[in-house]
Amino acid sequence: MRTLFTRTARTVAAAALCVTALVACGDSGETATQADSITVSDQWVKAADSGMTAAFGQLANTGDSQVHLVSVSSPSSGYMEIHEMATSDSGGMVMREKEGGLVIPAKGSHSLDPGGDHLMFMDITAPVTAGQTVDLTFTFEDGSTKDVEAQVRDFSGNEENYDPGTTDMPMPQDVTPGA
Repeated sequence: MRTLFTRTARTVAAAALCVTALVACGDSGETATQADSITVSDQWVKAADSGMTAAFGQLANTGDSQVHLVSVSSPSSGYMEIHEMATSDSGGMVMREKEGGLVIPAKGSHSLDPGGDHLMFMDITAPVTAGQTVDLTFTFEDGSTKDVEAQVRDFSGNEENYDPGTTDMPMPQDVTPGA
């Protein structure tokens, strides 16, 4: 009986050691964040001397769960908003803050384009000129952040006018959505 007990105790101890080793190998102590799943490419900012400007690019989600971008900030702007183009009640196209931010689907992407969704610098702190880079910080629903650099380019479209008293902004006449 003593031999059976000793063998059983050794087997249980060996099994516990194996489980502990497997758990330790599988857990690096780091938890994946929403920011870890996002890649940003082809990012750029429209050159502007004052007022407003916008950032564009491609957001890709490499993860198995959707990712929710809730805000963006930059030292180049007093504050920023995530914007969308939408049809107003009167049937015209308007630019407005996108309620709730952006959702990037699992294994999917989201495009930020002139005439479409974009990141709006509402009050630039100094001129942003072609050739310079602008720092952006993306903040996700889980509180994680991703720092991104975007090159400034000359772009003649999207001459936005912003009236802080309204939530809808008319779409510029010289821009075709998605152009």
